[in-house]
This record gives sequence, structure tokens and C-alpha cells, in this order.
Amino acid sequence: MDEETIGSIPGREEAAALRDSLDPDERERVEATVATLLDLLGKTHTMALLSEFAFAEGPVRFGRLQDSLEISPSTLSERLRELTAAGLLRRRSYDEMPPRVEYEPTERARALFPAFAHLHKWAIDHRLEPEG
Repeated sequence: MDEETIGSIPGREEAAALRDSLDPDERERVEATVATLLDLLGKTHTMALLSEFAFAEGPVRFGRLQDSLEISPSTLSERLRELTAAGLLRRRSYDEMPPRVEYEPTERARALFPAFAHLHKWAIDHRLEPEG
């Protein structure tokens, strides 16, 4: 992700102005959507999983995700189901032996990916440790 894209992420003032410009019903809908999204993203392994898709080239298989993230198969299945139900991933299964299942991000998920670039940029510039 280039600096221009990262720079297009609104700052606090821009985000507040955007939120304040919404009519009350739309603001309520947006805030509920944000709350639901944050609940989903806050679940164990969800951010790491979406980060894999943000930097992947093309569809990703279940086994690759499990190997890369070292997540139990049941937790990985649950998170993939939740992300698919939320419209962030598309699941494609192939009628083969052994069975093959691939996942790829939808446009909704791709719209979140600049946030991952922003977080990586932040981590380059900062550390999580006490200041002083």
C-alpha cells in the first residue's frame, strides 16, 4: 500500500465531521455496523486471519491458513464461517478427492485492507511498550 492510500485514511477530525454530517437514522445504522464489525474483529485470530488475506495473492486454502496461523481446525472453521456469513470472505469448494476448499476476500473485505497497511505503518514507526 502506498503513502497516498495510507494518507487517504481520514484522521480524527475528518472522521468526526463525517459522522456528524449523517442524519440520525443513518448515524445509528453506521454506529451499529461499526460495533458489530469491531465485535467480529475482536474475536481471537480474526485480525490475523484477515491480515493473511490482505497480503495474499489470490485464494487461500484452509490448510495454508492453519499452517500459517497455527490455529486449531475448529477455531479456524468457526472464524471462516463467521467471516463468510458477514460477507467478508467467499468460500469455494471443489468436488475433488481429497476435498479442496478455498477462500478469497470479497470487495467488502478488500475495503478494510488499507487499515492493515495503516497498522503495519504504525508498527514500523512505534512499539508497544511504556514511553519514558
